[in-house]
Amino acid sequence: MSELVIAIDGPSASGKSTVSQRVAQRLKFIHVDSGSLYRGVTWYFLSHNVQVADNAAVAAALQNIHMNILVKDSAVKFSIDGFEPDAELRSEAVNGNVSQIAALPAVREWIVGQLRRMTAFGDLVMEGRDIGTAVFPEAGLKFYLDAAPEERARRRYLEMLNGGKKAAYDEVLRSILQRDGIDSSRAMAPLKIAPDAVVIQSTKMTIDEVVDFIVLKIHGV
Repeated sequence: MSELVIAIDGPSASGKSTVSQRVAQRLKFIHVDSGSLYRGVTWYFLSHNVQVADNAAVAAALQNIHMNILVKDSAVKFSIDGFEPDAELRSEAVNGNVSQIAALPAVREWIVGQLRRMTAFGDLVMEGRDIGTAVFPEAGLKFYLDAAPEERARRRYLEMLNGGKKAAYDEVLRSILQRDGIDSSRAMAPLKIAPDAVVIQSTKMTIDEVVDFIVLKIHGV
């Protein structure tokens, strides 16, 4: 792998998206949100009424899905069957089903293949939950971004309120803890810290402090 891949993993609401986007901007790398691909497949499955408990139905759906991946504004984007989902990826239906669908081994294998081919685009900052452990275990630069569940719930709660969505903090915390459990216990590529990853506990850090820390580490400072 001649292109440089910077892997940024971590649990839900740990700040991976904002941090990885800003790191990519600072380095002039391409940003990849691996979670958006899982959301895209989830949206496709829901739109086509794929029975996720049926392994044959899942395999057939993955064979039929046409995902076109491209780089737009220094970030990886995709369309499915000619349509580029956006708000659809954050719908309540997708939010409620993405954990289950992302845990399916066939889905993970299919998306890992898509992610590995993205090195053809150039140097990447890729965020996810298994980038440094399963997708690019050979990546030379790995970070694991974490924060206390209560802090992650607070951040997600405020994000939802600022976005005009109704939210209850206790429900957001419950959802995050549930997602942590699913991600950490799935059979294939569970959420875990790569042995050679730099762990960042960001509970008391700002986004800018986390970004500065990662960029300095990358430059060997």
